[in-house]
Amino acid sequence: MSYVVAIDGPAGSGKGTLAKALSERFNLLNIDTGAMYRCVALKSLQENIDIKEEDKISEISKNINIELLDSGKVLLDGKDVTKDIRSKEVTSIVSPISSIVKVRENLVKAQRKLAVGKNVVMEGRDITTIVFPDAKYKFYLDASLEERAKRRFKEYQEKKINMTYDEILDNIKKRDYNDMHKEVGSLTRTEDQIYIDSTNLTIKEVVEKVSNIIEKGKKYEKIKR
Repeated sequence: MSYVVAIDGPAGSGKGTLAKALSERFNLLNIDTGAMYRCVALKSLQENIDIKEEDKISEISKNINIELLDSGKVLLDGKDVTKDIRSKEVTSIVSPISSIVKVRENLVKAQRKLAVGKNVVMEGRDITTIVFPDAKYKFYLDASLEERAKRRFKEYQEKKINMTYDEILDNIKKRDYNDMHKEVGSLTRTEDQIYIDSTNLTIKEVVEKVSNIIEKGKKYEKIKR
């Protein structure tokens, strides 16, 4: 029987790194929902579509061709855009674009379709609440604002993306507000999520903590059978 590991949390909390580690450990398909929204943002920029032209952006999200490769590369219309979708320009508009109701509806359909019949790990803002509310494993990964900004700054330095710490901190503050006040798909804490504060944890410690929970669940399922 297929199952879903769903991870929600704010920007910079380490969801992407955790999802990648879990996909390797448990042989799960890693569906990067954030990359999908970033592809819509990048395509909108490429076509010079204003952020206020919601109908045009929604049409892009309906017809866009996104491929998420096992290697971690992201293809948009057959072109490698792994680095392009992390640019300052894309980062500045991805949150409001992901707030467009039709965009979310179109991409949620695509995400569910990708997961059919597979063991999946998926991270984002509304995976545990909207995309897969019946997921077998539901986590909320968090960290302090300052720690999240530090992590994102380090990540961008390694990828040679030109953004200052203050720019990143300001961007995350805005994204937090937008993510928690969206009309559809807002970032929400629920009682059935397992909450993990990673502020003072290494990524290895977070991976081990989550892996232990998944392994216990898998053992329990075997006993039930």
